[in-house]
Amino acid sequence: METLSALADGFAVALTWQNLGLALLGCFLGTVFGALPGLGPSNGVAILIPLAFTLGLPATPALILLTSVYYGAMYGGRISSILLNIPGDEPALMTTLDGHPMAKQGMAGEALALSGIASFVGAFFATWGLVFLAPQLVKVALLFGPAEYFALFTLAFATLGGIASRNQAKAAFAAAIGLGIATIGVDGQTGVPRFAFGEVHLYDGIDFLVAIVGLFALSEVFVFLEHRGTSKEASADAMKIGRVTPPMSMLNKTWGAMSRSTILGFIAGVLPGAGASLGSFISYTFEKRLSDRKGTFGKGDPRGIAAPEAGNNAAAGGALVPMLALGVPGSGTTAVLLAMLLALNITPGPLLFQSNPDVVWGLIAALFIGNVMLLAMNIPLVTLFVRVLLIPPKYLMP
Repeated sequence: METLSALADGFAVALTWQNLGLALLGCFLGTVFGALPGLGPSNGVAILIPLAFTLGLPATPALILLTSVYYGAMYGGRISSILLNIPGDEPALMTTLDGHPMAKQGMAGEALALSGIASFVGAFFATWGLVFLAPQLVKVALLFGPAEYFALFTLAFATLGGIASRNQAKAAFAAAIGLGIATIGVDGQTGVPRFAFGEVHLYDGIDFLVAIVGLFALSEVFVFLEHRGTSKEASADAMKIGRVTPPMSMLNKTWGAMSRSTILGFIAGVLPGAGASLGSFISYTFEKRLSDRKGTFGKGDPRGIAAPEAGNNAAAGGALVPMLALGVPGSGTTAVLLAMLLALNITPGPLLFQSNPDVVWGLIAALFIGNVMLLAMNIPLVTLFVRVLLIPPKYLMP
């Protein structure tokens, strides 16, 4: 009952005109970022962090804007996956397996609408999971001492192997570089400068937010310059959208897949470092083994669209649980959001729900509102987002 009362207070914060407008803007921009191959949620959130500071937004509105971009990008990633067979981001990879074959059968509109509904189901119920699980996890985390925190951060570093399972040596090397950068500055215990090389500006260390923006946003600019602003991606112009409302028989057929994948995706998202990619992969694999008795998966089976989309969006909500309750990012995008929290002088972790309840519950309430906005956008306006794929990158990068 106490949790629902706090959530009601959060809706009072989220339902102001400013926060509603920022949520709508974030959902729209996030869907655009997700639809453009190569950008995705991490880059989209990182790119808009300077905008949040430029507008001088307080903590709650700034986080509402960025998390709306996060959720919007998770929705948008499916668009290029289905139409171009090019995933908008890594979690949308599994959607290409059945989404594009279904589009080639003349059912692109139905595939886009079904994936939007599956995304809503996964994200909506994952947000309820966040409401009830995060406060309980906080109660456990308040009992943590130095030994438990050491074990927790050891677990966080151990999960790096899961993030980069294809090249764990590269992940270990990147983690070592990150730890090295983190040691730059004046030692908090001894007061001795470390790796400052006599440069006074480095005494305060390398700001985490600056490093994150440089890592995610500028890297995309350099990749764009490397290819001289050209793109060899397929065009969505030739793909027929067709009707954008899936028949009721298709929804009945896929409802079980959405439900199971929401649970699997949320569990995967709660695990630090697992993220939406794992949620999408597990959901698709499980559903294929459970339901693919006729060998239709990979040939345009609607369940092959519903499962990964519900799974990756549920994982996106689940990834917020360890970030808010423990201060450990559950995915790459929540690491960017974690940097934003720290830049706003808000320390995520067990005390966050006590020290900044208006920020936390306002953010969670905004997630519910944003999901409804995204469902409304991604069904009737899906043809508008498809046109974004036709914009040359040279006009978007500046």
